[in-house]
Amino acid sequence: MGGGAGGAWLMAAAAWLVLLVFAGAGILAPLYAFGGIAAIALAAIAISLWPRRALSAVDTFVNPTFVPDTDLLDAVIAAIADPVIVLGRDERVIAFNARASDIAPGLRRGEPALLALRVPELVEAIRRVAAGGGTERVEFSERVPADRHFETYVIPMSAAPDGRKFSLILTFHDLTPIRRVEEMRADFVANASHELRTPLATLSGFIETLRGAAKEDPAARERFLSIMEQQAWRMARLIDDLLSLSRIELNAHLRPNNPVDLVPIIKQVIDALQMLAQEREVQVNMSGPAEPLVVSGDRDELIRVFENLVENALKYGGSGKRVDVTLSHSGSEASVAVRDYGPGIAAEHLPRLTERFYRVDVAGSRAQGGTGLGLALVKHILNRHRGRLTIDSKPERGATFTVRLPMRDSQAS
Repeated sequence: MGGGAGGAWLMAAAAWLVLLVFAGAGILAPLYAFGGIAAIALAAIAISLWPRRALSAVDTFVNPTFVPDTDLLDAVIAAIADPVIVLGRDERVIAFNARASDIAPGLRRGEPALLALRVPELVEAIRRVAAGGGTERVEFSERVPADRHFETYVIPMSAAPDGRKFSLILTFHDLTPIRRVEEMRADFVANASHELRTPLATLSGFIETLRGAAKEDPAARERFLSIMEQQAWRMARLIDDLLSLSRIELNAHLRPNNPVDLVPIIKQVIDALQMLAQEREVQVNMSGPAEPLVVSGDRDELIRVFENLVENALKYGGSGKRVDVTLSHSGSEASVAVRDYGPGIAAEHLPRLTERFYRVDVAGSRAQGGTGLGLALVKHILNRHRGRLTIDSKPERGATFTVRLPMRDSQAS
């Protein structure tokens, strides 16, 4: 459209049509003074200077079956964050971006999209829209190679006067993170409810017993009151852990910036847990460099981290009668390793240990007074401190939980 007299007049006619639309909106009132012929001439000159690709919109308006410049189309959809596929009205592939290839590796230009998109709900939606229907939304899931969920919109891009569609555009939105969060929330509510229901049921049962059969039995009353106290303490600790976890998650984006020396923190934690160590007949040993290990952090939160790790070592690895706490540094990173010599942990449990309410031994954990939230708290606190936790364990060889934190002098102010 830019060469020859016929092309010039066609451009002029298209320009005049555009000018009429603008004039109707009151945009081109000053041009009325030039008259219709002058306006057409000016518009024809302006359009003749445009690049070829700028005419695609006019071509599409005049000819709804026009196929757009694929280079331009590729550049546009490549910049879109979500997977996008463009189809002709014959349901063949015109263009797609790299993200769409990840979803449907079989996509090929010029081939029917239905060969690569093997989701029945999506195929039916494409056919309905191609036959003259409006925009449709489809949700579908994939189980292989991984469990993924998608939301897809099938949109007619341009309509011809006879109702036929020039092309279709498919946009995909990955719902997998949302679904996972929903599942985690449902699991969290179910687990929290279960953890609270057990001590509440115990308390209710003993209260009923104390009001009835054990009302005049001092020995039974003392025994029941002791158990009730333990269950009340368990509920209080669970609620405290839940509130702490919520508070840490709320402030996860705010990195603490106070200088904290890890050496006195570890000493304080070991001293606070000496009574538990004596009860379990476990020797706690501490070793490390003479110089301070200073990191940026929240002192109370870091104390919570190492209390959880050392307490777990005493409770679940105490059969080894020894716990070693080793402080060290390597380059810009400080490390604190808590090692026990107990029964160890099987490999299949290691990736899930920091999940909320996950326990290797449910009954044993509850008997020890655990809430199932200790390592989840450790993980979230370390995330806030830009640190990390590694776990190394083998059955019958004990377990080592290592905390790594960036040294303060290595961090940008």
